[in-house]
Amino acid sequence: MNIRSLTRGDGVVIGAAVLLFIASFLALTGGPDCSGALAKYCEAQDYSSINAWESLNTLMSVYLAGVIGAAIIIVSRALPQQQPRKVAGLDLAQLGVALTIFAAWTALWTIISIGSAGAGLIIGVIAALILAGGAVATPLVPALKVALVGAPKPQAAAPYGAGPNPGYGYPGAQQQAGHGYGYPGGQQQPQPGQPYGQQAPADGTAGGQAGAAPMGAAPAAGAPADFAPFWFAVPVARPLYGEDGSPAPIAELAPGTWYLAVEQRGQALIAQTQDGRRGVLQDTTGIQRG
Repeated sequence: MNIRSLTRGDGVVIGAAVLLFIASFLALTGGPDCSGALAKYCEAQDYSSINAWESLNTLMSVYLAGVIGAAIIIVSRALPQQQPRKVAGLDLAQLGVALTIFAAWTALWTIISIGSAGAGLIIGVIAALILAGGAVATPLVPALKVALVGAPKPQAAAPYGAGPNPGYGYPGAQQQAGHGYGYPGGQQQPQPGQPYGQQAPADGTAGGQAGAAPMGAAPAAGAPADFAPFWFAVPVARPLYGEDGSPAPIAELAPGTWYLAVEQRGQALIAQTQDGRRGVLQDTTGIQRG
């Protein structure tokens, strides 16, 4: 499940469902006015009210129907949308919306039919109406379509080898040469006249460019002559498409993980994942270079 796919409208649905569940434990009806001449009469009567859990029809048709409908909506929107999930021919989210509308409709007529409504029923009707309104309006109102959880901000790049225990794929991780994916250079003693952190070239070429690139990361034929492989991270999850031009993504680049750019094609990059797969990253805006 991906909570970053939830919107502000989904947040309204979640809040209303919680309020509806709390209201189920409060009194459904209220007692009469026992002031004045009715005081002695009320003392002889038992006006203790029940809550929704003691009235099965009200519990199932209003409170649990609304909570279950909200849960179906949130789950359907948080799950990957690769294939629509349907129940009785209805999309899972549509079924949840229908349940919330049913709960609001039933709650409205229940409070009309009861002469003296208690706090549980009053709050329940308000929560059910908000729940149904949020479920219906979320796909229609632009303000409710805004992401509930914002995308993480890219972390500032640290010098190679800086920071305690760099994680997997971190371009400055202190690892032994040739050990593990995600090691671009590591900490080594600089040679005279050589910039710190740059590996000495194995074949004696000037500048150490051949040694700076990881094994198997040489630019492919047709890449710009001045292009050098580099590590990068994406600010938000982005799809990686196949080099054959297929419209279906072959992988998804996740924030907080470093990937290797091995080639540049116009504004796009050829990126390599941790398991060695290569693909085209079409959206390179906001990427963080390591």
